[in-house]
Amino acid sequence: MTEVEFREFYGATAKPLKAYLSRITGNATLADDLLQESYYRMLRVDLPSMDPSQLKSYLYRTATNLARDHFRATKFQPAPLNEATAGEAASSDIGLSADIQQVLNEIKPNERQLVWLAYVEGASHREIAEMTGVKEASVRPLLFRAKQKLASILRERGLAVERSAR
Repeated sequence: MTEVEFREFYGATAKPLKAYLSRITGNATLADDLLQESYYRMLRVDLPSMDPSQLKSYLYRTATNLARDHFRATKFQPAPLNEATAGEAASSDIGLSADIQQVLNEIKPNERQLVWLAYVEGASHREIAEMTGVKEASVRPLLFRAKQKLASILRERGLAVERSAR
């Protein structure tokens, strides 16, 4: 990959990847470290020729694995974003309200990553499987369960939307 190609790829992927890592870790500083390490590892490896979507999947999978390794090593307990981190997240146009962030912090990191990739990044089930290492057939039920948990949390907080009968 040439320097120009890398700059273009980085420009297209760095902001969404940082947002993804910020949401699954709940820590902007850790997200920055994982972001940097993900690109470093991608550049260090002699990759076969890949189109941009394959390269993006490789990068997200690397970032996901680095986050998982961090969680395992530190016996990760999700922590809510602090005031400074929340301000930084808002200023970087991540665009989630504090209420939504609190609700997302109540589900497991792997569930947050699936929800983020599916509904924020707009990734297909196949792309999510490639990025996370989960079997493609497992993505749909895992997303369903994560959505059910989120809906339950929202109902408990009185934030559920009532559906009208047709």
